[in-house]
Amino acid sequence: MKFVTNILDFLLQQCSAFNFCLCLDTQVFYLLLEFQRMEEGNSSLQSLIPSSGGGGENLGKGNQKREIKQEVKKQLWLAGPLIGVSVLQYSLQVISVMFVGHLGELALSSASLATSFATVTGFSLLLGMGSALDTLCGQAYGANQYRLLGVYMQRAIFVLIIVSIPLSVIWAYMGSILVCMGQDPEISMEAQLYARWMIPSLFAYGALQCNIKFLQAQNNVFPMMLSSGITTLFHILVCWLLVFKSGLGSKGAALSNAISYWINVVLLMLYIKFSPTCRKTWTGLSKEAFREVIDFLRLAIPSAVMVCIEYWSFEMVVLLSGLLPNPKLEMSVLSISPSIFFMVLLFQDLLITIILSTSVNTMWMVYMIPFGLSGALSTRVSNELGGGHPHAARLALYVTFVMTVAVGAAMGLITILVRKVWGCLYSNEEEVVKYISTMMPVLAISNFIDGIQCVLSGTARGCGWQKICAFVNLGAYYGVGIPCAILFAFVFHLRGEGLWLGIICGLLVQVLLLLIITLRTNWEQEAKKARDRVYDSSIPIDMAS
Repeated sequence: MKFVTNILDFLLQQCSAFNFCLCLDTQVFYLLLEFQRMEEGNSSLQSLIPSSGGGGENLGKGNQKREIKQEVKKQLWLAGPLIGVSVLQYSLQVISVMFVGHLGELALSSASLATSFATVTGFSLLLGMGSALDTLCGQAYGANQYRLLGVYMQRAIFVLIIVSIPLSVIWAYMGSILVCMGQDPEISMEAQLYARWMIPSLFAYGALQCNIKFLQAQNNVFPMMLSSGITTLFHILVCWLLVFKSGLGSKGAALSNAISYWINVVLLMLYIKFSPTCRKTWTGLSKEAFREVIDFLRLAIPSAVMVCIEYWSFEMVVLLSGLLPNPKLEMSVLSISPSIFFMVLLFQDLLITIILSTSVNTMWMVYMIPFGLSGALSTRVSNELGGGHPHAARLALYVTFVMTVAVGAAMGLITILVRKVWGCLYSNEEEVVKYISTMMPVLAISNFIDGIQCVLSGTARGCGWQKICAFVNLGAYYGVGIPCAILFAFVFHLRGEGLWLGIICGLLVQVLLLLIITLRTNWEQEAKKARDRVYDSSIPIDMAS
């Protein structure tokens, strides 16, 4: 029971950080009001800030502060629960690995390796494909075509289930793949066993993401935060029973992931079916969900490429760190990165990985702030464009952009201020502590830029720019970021710092290209495209809207 108490303490720490994020965000709108006073004197911002003229959407100078304040409230209403959902879903995998850690080093190594491989080859792909609903459901809801949301969700679930079948085959033979990659055979085969028991979670995860996007498009985010909270608490009990009481061991932890994901799916589906708030958007199963699948894939595949290209580039940094002169030190320090906790175990540097795992969770929370704002922005932009309100969509972008810059600057400053004591919290080795202190400013810059790209990527999802953004990400990370990382680390001998500087170069290129696209956007034209996307569907449309 002491171990379960430690799990609950871990969740409370996550919630404390989550509350800090919300408190920080609620102060930002005062900065927005000050920033608005600079509007007339700063012509470079005119493409983002809604003008005071323009027909039926004239905000009026006297109403601008009120409009900004209302938009901030809308953003926080969405972003807060979205951050909570992300934290709770992330906690499921962490809790499972924590339970497995009490079974021995082999069990922990194999479970962590399997989880990492599953994330790279499965979960990230489904997450990306599901994000196509940010565009489709969001714009349909804004256009008052509520019935389309249910059809889009069913279509997405159908496609993601089909995609999960070949992915499950890859998971089933994970061990052979890992051995071919040069991993330890014993750990690889144990990882394969863990992955096979986790296959049902793959199908549940796809359905869960579709449910979340369906509700998010309707600005109905608190039910999914509640269901995620219930699922996480239940997950602790399920893990304890299956790992320690049933005799399944690590296989029980893998199975508990699947059970918990399916519980979350069932809770959300029951809410969608019986809640009055979803009466217009969920009208039951429809054969129309099996139509226009190719059109959905045209948006879903670029969406997946957007996510996977960025995600895999961070994982590649860890692989490159294994080629440096002191790989244990480099991988230990690079594990502070918010996305690569499990990948470090590919190199069996188990002890330092465990020491730094809490550091990973903390840094991951920094990323969750812009991640939540990005989800809120994609919803706001898609809703307003679908409703034919281009200036409101532009205002949403403006507000979120300034909030992200303000929060990113504050968190970056905190990161730099604690750089000399941060490493001491997790390691007694002087070399590791010193190296972490030199890396913290680099990570602060990385998190700041990554926050901005989160906002711009959220705008892209809301507008339906997934295809062009996929090419942007491909060029930024693999044309600039990874080559620069190799150059800085191995030619200029900057080691781990050089690897991360390369990623920053890729982020800068990505942000600059997305910013250029955003600044050159004709929002009236985007609103027209959104309406055309909704009304071009072969599904019967409510013309009264």
